[in-house]
Amino acid sequence: MGLIQIEGMEFYAFHGHYREEQIVGSRFLVDLTIEADTEKPAESDNLKDAVNYQQAYGIVKVQMEQKSHLLENIASRIINALYSEMNGIKKARVKVSKMNPPVGGKVNSVSVVVER
Repeated sequence: MGLIQIEGMEFYAFHGHYREEQIVGSRFLVDLTIEADTEKPAESDNLKDAVNYQQAYGIVKVQMEQKSHLLENIASRIINALYSEMNGIKKARVKVSKMNPPVGGKVNSVSVVVER
């Protein structure tokens, strides 16, 4: 087993509970960790034997383009889409962070992590 990690995927999206957030938008970061069998692709050196991280990025991108009110919804949609559209995932962890969230004070980010 091995881990495939895609870190710091940055998106400008229109997620949020408040109407203003859905109009103005905000910056989001997504980190993804996929546990998969890495022995076969390591031996074959063939992409068809691997969990394709470019495909994983594309799945995350599509989900980030769909408006949501909550980070929990976004993270759950991403992990569900990964499992339904990709083969070879043994375990996945997705972290969705909203940068500079409107919480009434200076906060770098708020994050939700979903693992399955």
